[in-house]
Amino acid sequence: MDSGNIQLVRRLERASVLVVDDEPGMRNFLVKTLTPYCLHVAEAGNADQAAALLAQRHFDVMILDNMMPGKKGIDWLAEQRDSGGFTDTIMVTAYADLETAIEAMRAGATDFVLKPFRSNQLLNAVGRCIQMAQLRRENMLLKRELEGQDIGQQRRELIGSSAAVSATRAMLARIRDVSTPVLLTGASGTGKEVVARHMHSTSKRAEAPFVPINCSAIPAELIESELFGHVAGAFPGASHAREGLLPSAQGGTVFLDDVTGLSPSAQSALRRVIEDGTVRPVGAEREIRLDLRFVLATSRALEREVAEGRFREDLFFRINVVELRMPTLAERETDIIELAELFLREIASRLALPTLEIDHATRAALLRHDWPGNIRELRNFIERSLIFGRFPLETLSPRGEQDEIAPLAQVERREILRALDATDGNRSEAARRLGVSRKTIDRKCASWGL
Repeated sequence: MDSGNIQLVRRLERASVLVVDDEPGMRNFLVKTLTPYCLHVAEAGNADQAAALLAQRHFDVMILDNMMPGKKGIDWLAEQRDSGGFTDTIMVTAYADLETAIEAMRAGATDFVLKPFRSNQLLNAVGRCIQMAQLRRENMLLKRELEGQDIGQQRRELIGSSAAVSATRAMLARIRDVSTPVLLTGASGTGKEVVARHMHSTSKRAEAPFVPINCSAIPAELIESELFGHVAGAFPGASHAREGLLPSAQGGTVFLDDVTGLSPSAQSALRRVIEDGTVRPVGAEREIRLDLRFVLATSRALEREVAEGRFREDLFFRINVVELRMPTLAERETDIIELAELFLREIASRLALPTLEIDHATRAALLRHDWPGNIRELRNFIERSLIFGRFPLETLSPRGEQDEIAPLAQVERREILRALDATDGNRSEAARRLGVSRKTIDRKCASWGL
């Protein structure tokens, strides 16, 4: 089997196809041709049966006969598009004239196949249809990411070997393929999107789209149209139908960042989507069946948001099944150095700047700082350092010096590093001043990578 056929088989093996034809013989031929290659194949003898099947589940491709009793396939397809249907459609017709082709495309057909046709012609048409849909969605999502996403957030793996990150990895392994929504909580800048991408890339959905959505960045009046899509004429300015972000993620993962930024009506609609697995585009008469995994994130205390009326209680209970709290950077110990070195390489390469070496004093200062802005603050600090050609250590000071209560491990690390600074790195003298053994200092420094 050549590479072209291998790629075709891979596209088809995950495809769900609906065959719509009033002739039993043709319908049987189409189903028998597709079934060995496709994940799921369903059939309908008329438009009503097809509409009922489309309401039950998602189909990647619909193969539609044009000449059916009662209503032509082209006319029915146009009605489906107007009512909110977005299934990519291959029109089957016996007429090769240009007018029919133009009419089919205007009605919303992606491709058309002329009768009589061979099996390989049909399979290639379905493969092209799936490829075009995939490229269309990838282009749309790539454009969104280039416009609004931090390039550093597009990482797919968790960096670090600290106990906190190891515990996070263990939890992610347990929930790798569960369909239950996952709620990521914790302070801003702790890497929630990186974790969401990690979950997606290690799951069975990895080949499907990953769609990140910043809920607070979309105007409230547009958010339902952005998430669910809309039909032509749904509101002033909607001259064409548009697929929403949720349908564009079909089969994959949706990451809803800052979920508290959703309006009350969008929260209600999201709850229905999660519960029922369907979405209704704005202005549409029918619902679209979805197969999605939801990962939601917030840096706010949702219980307080619910108590103060800013977040719907029913949605909170629906998404608060699996909660994963992201550790702060200060809790991640030597991950600080590993991340700093990674950012140095990446940013220096991107900006075409010479890199910097993290010496002993810099390492100690990085470990001593509490990083209230977490990973985002560290990345900004590294970028600023590369631009100016030195580490501005004078801007780093532990928050623990202020009137705040820090975790015991952070206090311990801060005081040992402060003692080492005061004694010019003399561990024996630092141990004497702190009233601990030299072995304790050595053990702690080793665990911090010093």
